Amino acid sequence: MTADSSAPARRTRLTPEREQELYGAVIDLLREVGYDALTMDAVAVRTRCSKATLYRRWRSKQKLVATALKRTKEVHVENIDTGSLTGDLHELADRIGDGSAVDVPLIRGLAHASAINPDLAETMRQHMIEPELTGVRQLLGRAASREEIEAAVPAANLLLHMMLGAVVTRCLLEDVEVDAAFIHRYIDAVVLSALGISR
Repeated sequence: MTADSSAPARRTRLTPEREQELYGAVIDLLREVGYDALTMDAVAVRTRCSKATLYRRWRSKQKLVATALKRTKEVHVENIDTGSLTGDLHELADRIGDGSAVDVPLIRGLAHASAINPDLAETMRQHMIEPELTGVRQLLGRAASREEIEAAVPAANLLLHMMLGAVVTRCLLEDVEVDAAFIHRYIDAVVLSALGISR
């Protein structure tokens, strides 16, 4: 009995390029079917990668999804250091608004899935949220050492909440896409004032 030569060959070697391709496929599937309906079988078929390879590399659907989200997003707070807090925040605005619009429906879907799936919520906190919180703490720590802000300013612990809230709620309230211009205005009008920085 011979194998069907028309079937696509499975690829098991996970080069960095293959991993990035696989992460993109996971994000596409999330948009198409949502987190609950996404399966490792579907990822294996879409990427022509064996399910055994997926489990060996990522262990679970939760970890694969969290890693895919982290590796495909272009905004990484820990990489931002312009020499001033105002510059850092406006660089963040540029990164958020650069290229395609923020995928708010995907964010909402994952927020809902995390609310009813504790394992996903914990994995996303570990692999996505905590690294960003660490980056924000470093960014604010540098600002405090430069005496741009008070180390104990209450809004410092809410910076990520403010930024994420602006991104998610603009689509809800105005039914328009988030762009860099909006984030720049929000930073100048709300964030800097909350942090005690006068314009």
